[in-house]
Amino acid sequence: MASILLRITLSLMLAFMALSTSAETRIEMQGTAIIGNRELPKILYIVPWKKSGLPKMKRPPINQMINEVLAPLDREEFRRQIYYHRVFFEN
Repeated sequence: MASILLRITLSLMLAFMALSTSAETRIEMQGTAIIGNRELPKILYIVPWKKSGLPKMKRPPINQMINEVLAPLDREEFRRQIYYHRVFFEN
């Protein structure tokens, strides 16, 4: 009876060991690379259907431009602008 029990125990141990080793095996599969889409055209034709023109730019009113030129200056701000101009453009 003891020998039968020993055989059953050993066979069960071998079966569990075989299961554990099979779980550790790694399977490496080759990946898939998808490049582009076959349904899309391979050639691009650009056909102009309308002439491109320059956009119309809005100009400020002349009165506003004259008022800006004739507006009084802040003395400290003007001196600071002159200093920055000298620093950036004279060196």
